[in-house]
Amino acid sequence: MAVVRDLRVLLRFGNFRRLLAVRLLSQCADGVYQVALATYVVFSPEKQTSAAAIASAMAVLLLPYSLVGPFAGVLLDRWRRRQVFLYGNLLRALLASVTAVLMLSHVPDWLFYVSALCVTAVNRFVLAGLSAALPRVVDAERLVMANSLSPTAGTLAATAGGGLAFGVRLVVADSDAAVVLLGAALYLCGALASLRIARELLGPDPALVQPRLTTALTGTARDLVAGVRHLAEPSRREAAWALGAMTLMRFCYGALLVMLLMLCRYALTSDPDDGLALLGLALVISGAGFFAAAVVTPWAVQRLGSGRWIVVCAAAAAVLEPALGLPFAAAPLLVATFVLGLTTQGAKIATDTIVQSSVDDGFRGRIFSVYDVLFNVAFVGAAAVAALMLPPDGRSVTLVITVAVTYGAVATAMARFERR
Repeated sequence: MAVVRDLRVLLRFGNFRRLLAVRLLSQCADGVYQVALATYVVFSPEKQTSAAAIASAMAVLLLPYSLVGPFAGVLLDRWRRRQVFLYGNLLRALLASVTAVLMLSHVPDWLFYVSALCVTAVNRFVLAGLSAALPRVVDAERLVMANSLSPTAGTLAATAGGGLAFGVRLVVADSDAAVVLLGAALYLCGALASLRIARELLGPDPALVQPRLTTALTGTARDLVAGVRHLAEPSRREAAWALGAMTLMRFCYGALLVMLLMLCRYALTSDPDDGLALLGLALVISGAGFFAAAVVTPWAVQRLGSGRWIVVCAAAAAVLEPALGLPFAAAPLLVATFVLGLTTQGAKIATDTIVQSSVDDGFRGRIFSVYDVLFNVAFVGAAAVAALMLPPDGRSVTLVITVAVTYGAVATAMARFERR
């Protein structure tokens, strides 16, 4: 396969291998930690989980990306990136250990959420630093290849970490605190792996560091506004429409995920462990849909164009989501997770392509920062809306129909734009 061949080429670069090891360990730890939080909030026998609690957990996991993300690059241009990986992972290992202690101590929920919020806030600096460091470890000819494969490998590592967390929880230790401690150990391994990279190798160059932090942060806010104005120009309307479509599709995916969590906890099985196993299976199948999108989308975009492929993805979701979701049965819902994984990721890949090709290079980073904010705020907003609409057992015909109508509206609007 071409992907395997490309990865073999990249692995010949020793420093790329070392940086990739830091990414894989860090994102595997992320997967373990995030699944531990989800299972603690949703599947703890002593907790009567509600959709509002799930929404709160999602806000803790995702809002730091939106609030910290646009400004992380400013600080990464002032700090040695190798040190960010070292101290960032050490700090996350410590904070994750604190989270485990809080789980065992039965403290008020807000204190637990503060601890989790700190871990996920640091995460943004590590992920942004991994991307910023890539040009330092591969040559210019292979940079695009590295940008494609390295984040994909990280996503697979996070998925594997989630699977490892489910396995530990179900087979080894029926304790969310034990799973969190496993995540802390992996964060520590990520910190140790960063020590194999030379201290100065990953930059930034001292000459590029801005003299005053307040000036840099203020300039970042101003640059983001300029990026939004750039996106609003007539020649970039397709990128703006694609971002809007992707934001709404992400909203739909988030609302359905909250419904799935509630169904696995209460409606589809009466045993929390069985519900946890069913949720793990659903996430694996959804991951298979993401992988299928990576295989199918390049072929589809070549024949249809990126905008029309978004139309197809949204239309398919509009038709199949109610057909598979309204029975509220395990087998159709598992099929739905694959379909929604494929359509959501397929639309995202197409949106990325449109933005990269439509936006001027000098604005591309800022637009992707805006994209990142929209992506995560939509997910958290979806969880909040679902919390208002879902009954205690998660069976909501209203939510399923609302999501289907939203998918249909996205498909219709994008189709009209493409015709124009």
